[in-house]
Amino acid sequence: MKIDSRIIQLPRFLDERGNLSVIEEDKDIPFKIQRSHWIYDVPGGEKRGGHAYKSTQQFIIALSGSFDILLDNGENQTCYHLNRSYYGLYVPEMIWCEMDNFSTNSLALIVSSTEYDEQDYIRDYNQFKQLSSAQ
Repeated sequence: MKIDSRIIQLPRFLDERGNLSVIEEDKDIPFKIQRSHWIYDVPGGEKRGGHAYKSTQQFIIALSGSFDILLDNGENQTCYHLNRSYYGLYVPEMIWCEMDNFSTNSLALIVSSTEYDEQDYIRDYNQFKQLSSAQ
């Protein structure tokens, strides 16, 4: 079973005064944005994520710096390296996601298809494997 994630290039507007990129819901990304959050000041060697969502889709961008994202669908793993602010990674629901290898001063922006709901999280990898194999 293939992981249905993908890198999406965002529109870029180049200008000698500074460049601009944008995200438009249901146009640049395949969902309506319900929540945004960002991760920053990650100490060296630390990881973020380490969970999956039952119904939430995400789009992750390295606004500054770089980091790796390991995705796992219960059968296959794929690693992406994000280091450009005009590329983002689309992550569908029911994908285990871990982020690591954060560079100094990295800033990750995550937009999600749902509002925060603790019941949507799967935080135990074994439980995730059981649920993903049942699909």
